[in-house]
Amino acid sequence: MVKAYAQEHVYKHPWEIVTSASWRKFADPENKRTLSHILDVDTLNHKLDAESGKLYTTRAITIHAPGPWFVRKIVGQDICHCVESTVVDGQSRSMQLTTRNISLQKYIEVEERIRYNPHPDNPSGWTVCKQETSIRIKPLSALASMAEKVEQRCAERFLQNSVKVRIMRMRLLLDLLH
Repeated sequence: MVKAYAQEHVYKHPWEIVTSASWRKFADPENKRTLSHILDVDTLNHKLDAESGKLYTTRAITIHAPGPWFVRKIVGQDICHCVESTVVDGQSRSMQLTTRNISLQKYIEVEERIRYNPHPDNPSGWTVCKQETSIRIKPLSALASMAEKVEQRCAERFLQNSVKVRIMRMRLLLDLLH
């Protein structure tokens, strides 16, 4: 069973400013409280393709992800390791981030895709952010009846965190503009 959702948000700021704020989301000390579930972020790879002009970055992210108590009992941990892959194409002004969990995969698979592009109605002034997330709980025989509830809880947490990140990004945008 898969729980999926999509969101779209229009930032009334240029693509260059919005993507700059996205890059800074983990580095800004003001975001420590908002992103308190993020324990560590390490850049694993950073490559600029000379032919295409695209920037490729891979980061490892360690997250505190406490689930319901009964899930923690079975899984035995509340830390999740993820990999974020980013592709920035400055020529076409697109930025795509894909984040997947690499730990706990025998229990849960989460994939989040975020894409930033200039807004078609105002390409020099606005940016469209499209976020798609899919969450798949792999039911264990003991948890088969609970899988849907756990997926729903995970989806609710992702939605709550995405709102926090959007608010934090707006604060970063305002900081960059002033």
